[in-house]
Amino acid sequence: MSKPDELLVDVATLVESGQSNQMSLTVVTGGAVITGRLAPERVWRRRVSDVLNDSARLTEFSAVFDTPTKNDEPPTHLHFHVARILQGTVGIPETGGMYRVAIADVNAWTMGDFSYSEN
Repeated sequence: MSKPDELLVDVATLVESGQSNQMSLTVVTGGAVITGRLAPERVWRRRVSDVLNDSARLTEFSAVFDTPTKNDEPPTHLHFHVARILQGTVGIPETGGMYRVAIADVNAWTMGDFSYSEN
């Protein structure tokens, strides 16, 4: 595993401390381009838990995401919501999804999110 980008760790730390979900970021990881907004881990976990809890087949998994987060260490992951994996001229899923990306696995990144327009 590579050494995490210290600047990206600082960005993640600010997102975690401010409890904000308005920071947009685009990352390249494992050959995929993921673009969307960052969320604090506890907010991201709560949203994933809610989605699982509403599912007839996946309810039992929601408890995994209800566990408290440890705030004594720098963040090791980015938590995206309203995010898309860019594939050609489309973002998958169109409505945005929830992704967790290890900071150490990010090959490149930029502030802001990308979207496509037919104009």
